[in-house]
Amino acid sequence: MNGAVSLPLDLSELRLTASGGSLVRRSVLPSGVRILSEQVPGSQSATVGFWVAVGSRDEQPATYGSTHFLEHLLFKGTPSRTALEIAVAFDEVGGEHNAMTAKEYTCYYAKVRDQDLPMALAVLADMFTSSIIDPEEFESERGVILEELAMADDDPSDVVSERFFEAVFGAHPLGRPIGGSPESIGAVGREAVWEHYRANYRPQDLVVTVAGAVDHDILVAGITSALETAGWDLGVPGTPVERRHPGSVASGGLVQGSPRTIVERPTEQVNLLLGVQGLAASDDRRPAMTVLNSVLGGGMSSRLFQEVREKRGLAYSVYSFAAGYSDAGLMGLYAGCSPQKSADVAELMLGEFHRLAADGITDEELSRAQGQLGGGSALALEDSDSRMTRLGRSELTFGEFSDLDETLRRLASVTTAQVQELAQELVARPLSVAAVGAIADSTFDGLISPSGDTTAAA
Repeated sequence: MNGAVSLPLDLSELRLTASGGSLVRRSVLPSGVRILSEQVPGSQSATVGFWVAVGSRDEQPATYGSTHFLEHLLFKGTPSRTALEIAVAFDEVGGEHNAMTAKEYTCYYAKVRDQDLPMALAVLADMFTSSIIDPEEFESERGVILEELAMADDDPSDVVSERFFEAVFGAHPLGRPIGGSPESIGAVGREAVWEHYRANYRPQDLVVTVAGAVDHDILVAGITSALETAGWDLGVPGTPVERRHPGSVASGGLVQGSPRTIVERPTEQVNLLLGVQGLAASDDRRPAMTVLNSVLGGGMSSRLFQEVREKRGLAYSVYSFAAGYSDAGLMGLYAGCSPQKSADVAELMLGEFHRLAADGITDEELSRAQGQLGGGSALALEDSDSRMTRLGRSELTFGEFSDLDETLRRLASVTTAQVQELAQELVARPLSVAAVGAIADSTFDGLISPSGDTTAAA
């Protein structure tokens, strides 16, 4: 490969050789189903994912949490398989199967030996196309999800993450919890979830990605057969659904929700997050953002780790992260620390963020970050799960495929000036702070006022 390869929705066939000698192929069936594979030399297993570009941000007010609810329900049986038979199909071959709901997509996936890939395709296709959503199973699973939400609510790190997203994104759908709330899950009815299922799980919505020991022609034939056996008429012409556009924020823009959100709880530690709106996934400056994040809080040599943990011993866990969506993003700085030290830790983290913007990064830090990120990218590709996910994200979010060589090229092109310029832009954005623990609302008065004015930054 030489550069990223575009993935036009109207291109029926694509074939390329990626770094390391893996063969990447893509087929768009006449029905609109998209199939992508990466054949990796020497693999004896494969990971398969069935994707739809529908996540929690796409829900209507009356159905908050229904995307995650539906994810659970697709494991509960079809006309041809019970929930137990679905589980046994993977357990008896030593395979793994699960699903994930995100803010912009849902994926049902499995990892099996190469000889068991036809079975995995058949079972996932059956689940995806033909879930019964039995009324009794629906009510039973409602209880399971309420327990899942209760478990998350008992975890202060989960709570602070949810509150942080709400604080940064406000009323925008990206700020909502993926799993909904106990109130929304308790209120949603089967018909609403059923309508959500039928409206979004169609041939033109489906993307299938497989990485590992896979032959693309056999894969396409197997998926076609599995979908037709499950009841889909793939002879009906269809066009793949359009990708989300970077400028298409559904709610008309992003407005900060709250500059400061405090949840008082009698915990031993305060879980603390502070940050700002970041970059969209399609932003050309994403490589600079990954370098910025690496230098600031991406490892044991990062500024946050060295300043907060190594020099002062104020936290065990301290790091930064960046999340990118189709039309928005977020950057956060996290630490878990004692209540008495939480204000100091918050000020230290924000101070490092501002110092990075004011003074930039050194050539040594840039080189170290490029090495860390490049090595991490290469190691991740040892796992077929990562390759399968890369294919899915390439198709659904980016509209282009980048192999390891292209990733390394983009990282190598980042300069210290680009990182500093981006940092300066980010620190100028409204700051949000979220914390869970045995602290008062006034704890961060010296850092950020309730109105959002930052009163200490260096």
